[in-house]
Amino acid sequence: MARDVIFREESAARDFTFDKKVAEVFDDMVSRSVPFYDEIQKMLGDLTLQFLPAQDGAVCDLGCSTGTTLDQILSSTGCPPTTHGYGVDNSQAMLDQAREKLAGHLRANRITLIRADLDGDLQLPPVNVVLMNWTLQFVRPIHREALLKRIYSSIRPGGALLMAEKVLVEDSLLNRLYIELYYRFKARQGYTAEEIQRKRESLENVLVPYRVEENVQLLQRCGFTTVDTCFRWFNWAAFVAIRR
Repeated sequence: MARDVIFREESAARDFTFDKKVAEVFDDMVSRSVPFYDEIQKMLGDLTLQFLPAQDGAVCDLGCSTGTTLDQILSSTGCPPTTHGYGVDNSQAMLDQAREKLAGHLRANRITLIRADLDGDLQLPPVNVVLMNWTLQFVRPIHREALLKRIYSSIRPGGALLMAEKVLVEDSLLNRLYIELYYRFKARQGYTAEEIQRKRESLENVLVPYRVEENVQLLQRCGFTTVDTCFRWFNWAAFVAIRR
């Protein structure tokens, strides 16, 4: 796994993009930038298995990046062998990395990789589970409701959307405290103060988080009647939304 030193080497801030340089270090970047990353992946993977049927199930990872989530799910001993995975990302560099990681699943025809922009009118196949791990926050707010409605329509009754996001809180004091504690977390992962500041600036106009309540209300407006916050760490959260 290549070490993430992108913002140590770049002195000038630029809008963050999932380009080839980011894709090559993404696994290290995300594991050192997202609190409890491994546990969230395991938790959402375990939840996914609960919503898959014994035969011909399907799971779709929107913003699949390098394919870690799909690899974990399809490689699980609890995953039915006829389950098919769909990985969607708008970055060809990310999909190239995913293709290498998922090579065995691709040879077995258990994976379909799709390059698509979630801000567009992507139409999803019928699936039992949709995953969006730290993805919706990168979709322009004006497009989020339409996207979630399409996701709801694609999920078979009894299926679920599993979503992890960076979040805000209503109280400004708590919001500042949580962000400061998050930056301390990143410093413990080996990032310098300069790296943290440069990445913050590069994400400023790209990553737009919502409050927990805003995410819940948005999911409910799109048809999900059962919505729960299944994980929370300061300004990070994960949600499960079920289509009855």
